[in-house]
Amino acid sequence: MSETTAHAQVQTAHVQAHTGQQHPLRLYFLVWGLLFVLSAASYMVDYLGVQSYLRWTLILVFMMLKAGLIVAVFMHMAWERLALVYAILLPPLLVLVFVALMVSEADYTIFTRLAFFGAGP
Repeated sequence: MSETTAHAQVQTAHVQAHTGQQHPLRLYFLVWGLLFVLSAASYMVDYLGVQSYLRWTLILVFMMLKAGLIVAVFMHMAWERLALVYAILLPPLLVLVFVALMVSEADYTIFTRLAFFGAGP
């Protein structure tokens, strides 16, 4: 009897391993609530009339937090292997680094053009 029970447990574990993990609904409702709060905070930045770089910084921070929650929980990235996470997240991060380098290079380029060629007619 115990051998049959052990065999059934192994078979159940094997089937669960191939069908995927089941996550509690509480997690999904919690993330949905956090997404709602972050969206409300993003809306409040516009509603309160926050201006200049603070406005764009807050909006981008809220956007990245929402995107991170969606990718981690709803796209199940939080439960993937680390190698797969690196393969998906590392290239966009490197693109952002290269964009930042090009922005700094653009400032240098416009400075040298103005210094050598003048401001124009």
